[in-house]
Amino acid sequence: MQVNHNRFLGYTKDSDGNLVIEPEQAEIVKRIYREYLEGKSMDKIAAGLEADGILTGAGKERWHPSTIKKILTNEKYIGDALLQKTYTTDFLTKKRIKNNGTMPQYYVEGDHEAIIPKDIFLLVQEELARRRRVHTTENGKRRCYSCKHCFAQIVFCGECGEYYRRVHWNNRGCRSIVWRCCSRLENTGHACRSRTVNETILEQVVIDAINQVLCQKNDFLKTLQSNMKTAITDRDSLSPEVIDARMKELQRELLKKANQSADYDAIADEILRLRDMRKQSEVDSVLRDDQMKRIKNLQDFIKKQSTDITEFDEALVSRHIAKIIVFEDHFTVDFKSGITIDIEA
Repeated sequence: MQVNHNRFLGYTKDSDGNLVIEPEQAEIVKRIYREYLEGKSMDKIAAGLEADGILTGAGKERWHPSTIKKILTNEKYIGDALLQKTYTTDFLTKKRIKNNGTMPQYYVEGDHEAIIPKDIFLLVQEELARRRRVHTTENGKRRCYSCKHCFAQIVFCGECGEYYRRVHWNNRGCRSIVWRCCSRLENTGHACRSRTVNETILEQVVIDAINQVLCQKNDFLKTLQSNMKTAITDRDSLSPEVIDARMKELQRELLKKANQSADYDAIADEILRLRDMRKQSEVDSVLRDDQMKRIKNLQDFIKKQSTDITEFDEALVSRHIAKIIVFEDHFTVDFKSGITIDIEA
């Protein structure tokens, strides 16, 4: 299949016009996918590429967030190709517009060598959808995604369920950075009296939670192993392969009924339903694999870390911490691997 393009980051064309990976540019594409999954915004990814003097596929110094988004959503990076994304409306002016269903589209799998594994691509699509979704708190406030700080949108109020927000505080000439419940910063309709937390305390809570896991590593390793078995069981029972096997059975039944001129509408409807289930199952399977990877990462970290950690590391928060809930006399730290730790502070 021929792909019409002059500038395509990560690929070039051979003498026959086929897509061929350009190794140096492919590393840039991998970096963009990796940094997005690590929690960076498209703006931050673009700024980092500019700071490192990396050029776009068009050879420009300036990176736009829209360029990053196109790279993150382009199926060609997994070796597939969606044909007729745009179409020509005027052959004289050669004007092309986006195809929103006016013309048929065709999806070709395995057309060329992939740069990004399919499971990583699906994780990115899920993360894109997650960031688009507006989070509605318990009091009805709608909050958009933010990743300006490693604690952004993972610190919650134990009283009203709102996010905690980072605030530069000047209290009688004493400057500090604190985190406060949004209900205390905005008129949310809820008179929340949750405490203000200094950022250094939040950092120490993370250190204490990780060290508690390290001190009781044998107990927590058993818990992680149990979580791993649960994830494996769910994957085996809901895998795309299980659905494929059922679809093949139904297809055989459908052909049999069609040859006998019998009514097969119910079977056809079931096959269509299973097709939709398979698409979702494929995404769910990738997410379960990602959960298993998170559990394995924490297992490896616990085994390799021979001493307590003494310094705060943002990377550890991004890699292992899912949520921190602030209460009056303690903090609850939820790890991405399914472990929960209470820290008195």
